[in-house]
Amino acid sequence: MPCERMPMRYGHSEGHTEVCFDDSGKFLVTCGNDGDVRIWESLDDDDPKFITVGEKVYSVALKNGKLVTASSNNTVQVHTFPDGDPDGILTRFTTNATHITFNSSGTRVAAGSSDFMVKVVDVADSSQQKTLRGHEAPVLSVTFDPKDEYLASSSCDGSVVVWNIEEQSQVKSWNLLQKSSDITNATSLCRLSWQNQMAKFLAVPVDSKVHLYERGSWDQVGTLSDDQLTQPINVVSWSPCGRFLAAGCIGGLMTVWDVDNRLCVERQKHEKGFTVCSLAWHPSGHQIAYTDTEGSLGLLDGLSSASSTSNSTKAPINKPVKNYDDLFDDDDDQLMDEGLTDEDDDDDDYLMPATGRVRNRGTFLDDDNSMDTGSLRLGQDKDGDDDASSAVVPAAAPPQIPLRPIYEGPLPTPPQKAFQPGSTPAHLTHRFMMWNSVGIIRGYNDEQDNAIDVEFHDTAVHHAMHLTNSLGHTMADLSQEAVLLACPSTEELASKLQCLHFSSWDTNKDWMVDLPPGEDVRALCLGRGWAAVATSSLMVRLFSVGGAQREVFSLPGPVVCMSGHGEQLLIVYHRAAGFDGDQALGVQLLQFGERKRQVVHGEPLPLSPKAHLSWVGFTAEGTPCFVDSEGVVRMLNRSLGNTWTPVCNTRETCKSKSDHYWVVGVHENPQQLRCIPCKGSRYPPTLPRPAVAILPFKIPLCQTTTEKGQMEEQFWRSVLFHNHYSFLSSSGYEIDEEAQNQSHKEQQELLMKMFALSCKLEREFRCVELAELMTQNVVTLAIRYASRSRRMALAQRLSEIALEKASQSREEEEEEEAEFNSVGSFQVPGSGKPSPGPARVTNILDNMSSSRKPGPLSGSAGKGSKGPVLKPLAPRPKTKTQSTLLQMSGSKSADRKVNAEVNAKTPSQADQPPPLATPTEDSENTRPKTGFQLWLEENRKSITADCPDLEETEVIKEAMGRFRTLTAEERMSWTERAKGPGGDAGDLKKRKREGGDGAENDVAETDQNNAKKKKSVDASSKLSAFAFNKN
Repeated sequence: MPCERMPMRYGHSEGHTEVCFDDSGKFLVTCGNDGDVRIWESLDDDDPKFITVGEKVYSVALKNGKLVTASSNNTVQVHTFPDGDPDGILTRFTTNATHITFNSSGTRVAAGSSDFMVKVVDVADSSQQKTLRGHEAPVLSVTFDPKDEYLASSSCDGSVVVWNIEEQSQVKSWNLLQKSSDITNATSLCRLSWQNQMAKFLAVPVDSKVHLYERGSWDQVGTLSDDQLTQPINVVSWSPCGRFLAAGCIGGLMTVWDVDNRLCVERQKHEKGFTVCSLAWHPSGHQIAYTDTEGSLGLLDGLSSASSTSNSTKAPINKPVKNYDDLFDDDDDQLMDEGLTDEDDDDDDYLMPATGRVRNRGTFLDDDNSMDTGSLRLGQDKDGDDDASSAVVPAAAPPQIPLRPIYEGPLPTPPQKAFQPGSTPAHLTHRFMMWNSVGIIRGYNDEQDNAIDVEFHDTAVHHAMHLTNSLGHTMADLSQEAVLLACPSTEELASKLQCLHFSSWDTNKDWMVDLPPGEDVRALCLGRGWAAVATSSLMVRLFSVGGAQREVFSLPGPVVCMSGHGEQLLIVYHRAAGFDGDQALGVQLLQFGERKRQVVHGEPLPLSPKAHLSWVGFTAEGTPCFVDSEGVVRMLNRSLGNTWTPVCNTRETCKSKSDHYWVVGVHENPQQLRCIPCKGSRYPPTLPRPAVAILPFKIPLCQTTTEKGQMEEQFWRSVLFHNHYSFLSSSGYEIDEEAQNQSHKEQQELLMKMFALSCKLEREFRCVELAELMTQNVVTLAIRYASRSRRMALAQRLSEIALEKASQSREEEEEEEAEFNSVGSFQVPGSGKPSPGPARVTNILDNMSSSRKPGPLSGSAGKGSKGPVLKPLAPRPKTKTQSTLLQMSGSKSADRKVNAEVNAKTPSQADQPPPLATPTEDSENTRPKTGFQLWLEENRKSITADCPDLEETEVIKEAMGRFRTLTAEERMSWTERAKGPGGDAGDLKKRKREGGDGAENDVAETDQNNAKKKKSVDASSKLSAFAFNKN
C-alpha cells in the first residue's frame, strides 16, 4: 500500500487539533486552540472558510449537514454545514467536553467531559439525553457501536468501558491505561474506534500496541503491533471498508495494518516528528488526513488498495464470478511489491478446504467462536469465492455453527473495587486520603513531593503533622488516638501497615507490621483502642492501637470497605456476583468490648438500583449508616430489627445532574448531614479547601407535601434519630437526659397534633391507632379533646386504652422492683466499697486507663462539633424506690422514718442471709418479696437447666419473659402468696410514704418515669381516674 505523504500546512495555533471529512469527502474540517473551525476544500486551499466557536475548540464532528463542536465554554454546539450558521446548543457540562462523535446514522451525538460523565444526546431533540456515570476521572474519548447499541469510552482513571446506551449501564470494563489526573497529563489520548460496516471489533490503543476486542463476547481476540512502534499510540481509525486500521503515535509515526492478515502495510513518519492527535479516512478510502499538536494539517494520498479491496468485496454479490483472471488488476501488483505475492495467496487458499473451515490456527480471526450472525450470513452468500476476496473478513467467513449456546439472560455486574470511605481516588496526584470528623489527611504525589499532611479539626487533640511518604502509602484512617497508614506490596517489599499512636504516653509512638507474602491491605479502620485491616486473602486482622496482634477471622467475600467507631466495626463485602448493574454486597456489624458479639450477621446491604457504595461510616452517636452513588443515605434502625431506613437523598438538593455531595460526617443530635458540594464532579479538589455544607434529613414517606404527611415524617424521623439514647445507655455511656426528654416531648406533641387532625377528618379508628403510641398522660389529653369534640364513642375507647396503659405501667413497675431486688440479692459479698445502686450494664470503658482523658466516643466518625459529649456512665440509681430513698436521706425527718421502717422489717427476714452492703442497700433488700421473686425462686433451676450459659442478669431477664407469659390470674396468685397477711396494708403504706417526698422531686428528671413515681393513691383509684363518665 505505497502512498504519498503530502507537505503539511499551518491550520491552527499551537495545541490540540482535530480533523474530519464531510460525508461526500469534498471538504476537510479542522478545529484547534484558536477557537476556530476551518472548512478546507482541499489541502491546497489558501483561503478556507472559518467559524469562530469560542476561545478554544477541543473536538469536532460532522454528519448529515450538522457540524458539532466542543468548546471551552463547556457546551456542545451545533452549526449548519457548510454555511456555518449557529443551530443551537446540544448539551452543557460543568467543565469542558473532551471528545465528541456521531453515531453511524447521524441521529445522536456522544460527548465525554472532564467532569467524568458521558452524555448521549439526540440531535433532533436535545432534551432526549442519556447520561452514563461511572468513570472516576476525565473522559478521554468516546465511540459509537455502528449498530447503535453500545458506546465505548476511555478515561484518565485507566479504564476502557463499554456501555449499554438504552440501559445506561456498564457492560464491560477493562483497566488498560496508565492513570492520570487530567487529560493534559495523560500519556495517550486513547482515541477508540469501532470497526465500520461489520461492527465486529473494537480497537483500543494500549501503549505501543492495539488491542482488538470482539463485540458481544468482549474477549480480546488479537493484538496489532509493529517493531518500529516504540512510543504510545494516540489515536486509531478504521477504514470505511472495515479491513484496514490506521494508527497515529506520539512520536509522529503513522501505521496502517491489514487486519485480516495482521500485517503492517504502510508506515509514514511525521515530517517533523510531532505528535499525531487526530486521524480521519476519506469516505473513498484513498486518503488519510491527520493533524498534530502544533496545529498543522497533513494528508496521506494514494491508499488505493483499500478502495479496490472494498470494491472487490462487492463484486461477488453483484454477479457470479466466471473468470478468476478478471479479479486481478494493477492493484494486486502493488500488493506483490509489498510482499503479498500470489504465492502467499495460494498458500492461504490451500489452507481453505472444500468444507470452508480454516485449518490455519495462527491468525486471530479463525477462532470458532469469533463470528457473529452477520458474518455467518455473509460467508454463506460468498461461498466459493476466490483468493483475492478471501483476504477480507466477510468474504472469507465460512458457514459455521457456534460451539457454545448463546446466553441471553442478565449479565453480571463488574464488582466494585475496595475503597476507603472519606477518600478520593488514589490515582489523583493531590487527594484526600481521609476526611472525617476528627481531621483531614491529604496525600501529595507529584514530581516535587511525595508526602502526607495530617490536619486536626480540633488542635487540642494534636498539632498538624507532615509525613514523608517514602513507602507509598495509599490508604489512611484517623482517630483521636492514632493515624493508620497502609501501602500495597511490590515485587521487592511486602504490604505494610504503619500506625502513628500520637496519644501514647511513651516515647515510641509508631509501629509497623509487614503482612505475609502475597497478602495486600484492601481496607483499614480505627476504633477506640484497636485497629482493623482487611486483606486480599479475605481475612480481617485486628490489632491493638499499641501494636499487639489480636483476633483474625475470615470474610465470606472480597472486602469493599470498613469503618470503626468506639467498640463497633462495620464491614461491607461482596457476598455474590451482582447482575444487571446491581452490586450484591453483604454487611457485618461487630461489637467489641468485654463481650464480643456480632450484631448484623452478613445480611444484604440494600442499595439503590444499579448503584454502588460511595460512603460507609457511623454517626457521631454511633449508629451505622451508608451512602450509595445515587445519593441515598440510609441509617441502621436498631428498633426495627436492624433494618436500614433511608433518611436523605442528596440528589434532590443538587442543582445539576452533574453535581454531587461528598459526605464527610453524620450527626443525629442535631440532625445534620455534613458534606461537601462538588460542582460537576463526584470528588472535591484539595485546593482551595472545600467548604462543608449541612443538609437536612427527610424520610421518604408518601404525600409529605400535606400536613398529615409532614407530621408523620417528623414523628418517625424523631423516633429513628433518638434510638441512639437507648443504645448509648446500654453501652455504658451517660446520655443527655434533658435532650432525651425534649425529643420525647416533641414526639408526643406531634402525636397529639396528628390526633387532632384525624378528629377533624372524622378518622376515629386512626385516632385510636395514634393513641396506642401515646404515653399515659397524653392519652388523658386525647380523652379531653375527644370529649370536647363530642366524640363519645372515641372517648370511651380511649379511656379503655388509658386503663390498659395504667395496668401495664403498674406491672412494669413491679417487675423493675423485682429485678432490682433480685440483682441486689445476688451481689458478690466482700466488694471493697459500697455502691449506691446496681449498674445497669457493664461499662465498656471500665477497662480503660484512669489516666486517659475521657473523650467522646469516636472512630472514623467520632467527634462532632455539635454532637452530645459522651462520657463514661457513672453508677447511679435506676429504680424509683432507690432514688427516692436517696433523696429522702437529705432530711432528718425522712431519715428517721426510713430507719424506723428498716428496723421494723429486718426481724421478719432474719432467716435470709443479709448481703454486705450499705444501710441504704439493706433497707432496700429487706422488703417483702414480690410475686415475681417468689416465682423465680421456685423456677430458677429449670431456667438454668435450659440455658446454662446465662449470666445472673440474663437469668432474671429470661425469668421476666416467662413470668409475663403467665395468665393474669396466675400472676395475681403469685403476688398474693408473696404479700401474705397484711401485705396490702404494708404495701399501701410504703407507697404513700414514698410518694410523699420523692414523686415531686423526680418529675423533672424524666418524663418517661412520671407514671412510676406518682403513687399517692392505690391501684383502684388510679385506674378509676381514666374512666369515662358519659354524664
